[in-house]
Amino acid sequence: MNPEEGVSPLDLLGREPDQRLLGTDLAQLPPSVAEPPAPLPESPARRQVVRAGAAMTGVSLIGGLALALLGLVELIASGNAVWLVALVIGIVLVSTHWGWVHVAELTGNKIESRRGASLEQRQRQWLLEIEPYPRWEVSTSAGEDGSITIVTVCHRPVPSAEGTFTFVREEVTREWHSPEEPAADVAERAELVRRQAAAETARARGEFEAARDAYEQQLMLRDDEQQRRAALKAASEALSERINTHLRDPPLTE
Repeated sequence: MNPEEGVSPLDLLGREPDQRLLGTDLAQLPPSVAEPPAPLPESPARRQVVRAGAAMTGVSLIGGLALALLGLVELIASGNAVWLVALVIGIVLVSTHWGWVHVAELTGNKIESRRGASLEQRQRQWLLEIEPYPRWEVSTSAGEDGSITIVTVCHRPVPSAEGTFTFVREEVTREWHSPEEPAADVAERAELVRRQAAAETARARGEFEAARDAYEQQLMLRDDEQQRRAALKAASEALSERINTHLRDPPLTE
């Protein structure tokens, strides 16, 4: 049942999942891996902001026209400077009423950009939860003649560009069972194949986790050693400076 081993767990240590697993390579992942986070629907807050902007645009246009017309009529009738101010305000409201649309659009886009950043974070977290070890999965399909086919597929991790990994889907075995075979025998065989697939997956996961734990432990030891050396170097420099200071001092006299 084991396909030829292609990639050692050691070849995948220190690599991160390829971004293509969110798109073109998503079909290479087994069904047991959850779907990546999907984009959220449009925010209710954005819709409210856009509606408010449209409402303010209408109010500014209609109110500005009314105020400008009233100001013009009253200014001609009475000549009062107050109506001149009202006329100017009305004209300003009419000429700038589209500004509310732009303000609402910018505000709404800012809201959506924050939600987009949240989506990127959730997708990043989803990717990091994918570990690069093979998964064997089994499925069955019924033919038009009543036959049953048991298919075993291996989803195998492979190195990708720039320190990442992706998966490739390989069909391992395909068993065809005649419609004359007892259903109980076919079901028993399918269950046996599923157990073998689960055992292979568990074995591969154990091998990867053992290699990963040893790798991370070595990284920690390396960091500790570097810190120890840095501390020793700092201590040596301080001691050397202390000695040099005493050497520069004049000698003691009795």
